[in-house]
Amino acid sequence: MQKPSIVKGTRDFSPEEMAKRNYIFDTIRSVYKLFGYKQIETPSMENLSTLMGKYGEEGDKLLFKILNSGDCLAGFTDEELLQKNSVSFAAKACEKGLRYDLTVPFARYVVMHRNEISFPFKRYQIQPVWRADRPQKGRYREFFQCDADVVGSDSLLNEVELIQIIDEVFSRLNVRVCTKLNNRKILSGIAEIIGAPEKVVDITVAIDKLDKIGLEKVNEELLSKDLSQEAIDKLQPIILLEGSNSQKLQTLKTSLAASEIGLKGVEELEFILAKTELINLKSELELDLTLARGLNYYTGAIIEVKALDVQIGSITGGGRYDNLTGIFGLPGVSGVGISFGADRIFDVLNQLDLYPKDSVLGTRVLFVNFGEAESDYILPIISRFRQEGISSEIYPESTKMKKQMSYADSNNIPYVAIIGENEKNSHMIMLKNMQTGTQELLSADECINTLRY
Repeated sequence: MQKPSIVKGTRDFSPEEMAKRNYIFDTIRSVYKLFGYKQIETPSMENLSTLMGKYGEEGDKLLFKILNSGDCLAGFTDEELLQKNSVSFAAKACEKGLRYDLTVPFARYVVMHRNEISFPFKRYQIQPVWRADRPQKGRYREFFQCDADVVGSDSLLNEVELIQIIDEVFSRLNVRVCTKLNNRKILSGIAEIIGAPEKVVDITVAIDKLDKIGLEKVNEELLSKDLSQEAIDKLQPIILLEGSNSQKLQTLKTSLAASEIGLKGVEELEFILAKTELINLKSELELDLTLARGLNYYTGAIIEVKALDVQIGSITGGGRYDNLTGIFGLPGVSGVGISFGADRIFDVLNQLDLYPKDSVLGTRVLFVNFGEAESDYILPIISRFRQEGISSEIYPESTKMKKQMSYADSNNIPYVAIIGENEKNSHMIMLKNMQTGTQELLSADECINTLRY
């Protein structure tokens, strides 16, 4: 008989892993709610017409397509089937696909519900997405995204708020981070003043690698993209920009004096940095010109978060995008959003052992079962414990004490409550601490006080 297995690039999560994941999701969810974001959910499946063409050619290839229900071969001629053309087959045999991200379904949601939504619309969404990618370490075919977006508002106070949300989430998770900030308009301005506005993508893709490959290799890559030596020379002081955020902004103002779009980007960053100074952020906020994530997508601020105590990629990212809903025929709706990388945050908290004890504990106390008379006596007591918020269970069978104790051990249950004949007659409970091995004879009230965290 074949052993069962799971699909490559997917994972099972144990009860302990789920407790840890829920701690992360609950923390993010509670902060989103604190800032007035409202939760929505969209279906796992979308019409392929909604998804196709929104992620570029490569993204289209990574969409999981779903065969039409019923006879998916209906409507195909023998000739079409003999061609064995997978692209045209999928176009005809599949009308639906699994969602690739939460952004496109959100855009579709906004357009479909625009008459019920009041703008600005602040939504958050924590759901799984699927990508037919090649699985490798840290890259899965099914994973969760934790997005928050504000649409229908151009105000940069939204960017300020999202930076506060990032700060609050990582402060609650006790993770030291640096939030990096850039602006697409500045990158366009840089390309403009060095005389290569059409090369903005090539320039930013190259300087994005500065940390990994060093300045010399970045300059070699720029040369290989047909940038003149003169343009590369002009780029050097900007790539190597140092100093405080305000010093960097002053240098940029001088360097980008001839670029209208560049100065607009500087002005936007100045506003965001000035407002964040009023709110006493707990983590560092750094202006970083080498930050160029999602360049074809973002139109204004670009945000990325790095953990300071663990070597890992970006753990949160986002930015400002214009015309999110234009792809569905509703132009001019600007938005700004962030997405927490739950899987990477999970790895960071594991490496730094930052989960609070009570977030991963399950049952607090196990009642030993000596037989029907004792279990009948226990049932109202255990109900009261649960009403007091104490996670409790009774062993279902009246089996050997050793087996029941071993169950408590293997499930990391910290206390065992023993009620035999003597305890029953005296209305007391023998409470055993499984870590220390000590036992105390207590009343139900005393038990409840002991078991509360």
